[in-house]
Amino acid sequence: MKLTTLCYIEKNNEYLMLHRVKKENDVNHDKWIGVGGKFEENETPEECLLREVYEETGFTLTGYRYRGLVVFISDRWETEYMHLFTADKFTGDMIECNEGDLLWVPKDEIYNLRLWEGDKIFFRLLDENLKYFTLKLRYEGEKLVEKTITRY
Repeated sequence: MKLTTLCYIEKNNEYLMLHRVKKENDVNHDKWIGVGGKFEENETPEECLLREVYEETGFTLTGYRYRGLVVFISDRWETEYMHLFTADKFTGDMIECNEGDLLWVPKDEIYNLRLWEGDKIFFRLLDENLKYFTLKLRYEGEKLVEKTITRY
């Protein structure tokens, strides 16, 4: 089981998106995702979030919100429990990311990007502005074959 965080940083009705094009053998290669990554030993979701966002963007988050838990089940990859956040306050200057290209994308253009099918679902859930949600996504290869949503 893999524990991760993912954050969509918001500014001026845009999300900061990471186009994963720099690593070989990347499960997310050529996909657009938020920023985040794997937990280090003894980290809380918030500690992982703050560290990963700083490492990938150069930003220090000063305002963020825990939005939900997404469970990815796959016939190819290890099961992943991803803690999903959004952030709207930060300091610092954006740096070059060694995992891909960072770009501010208008929210109304997000669905035009090359996204995982499940990511489109949690963007819709984020738009609902729920207090919290859980989302279970089961993939066969890159095809989403099952989803279970619980809204709170």
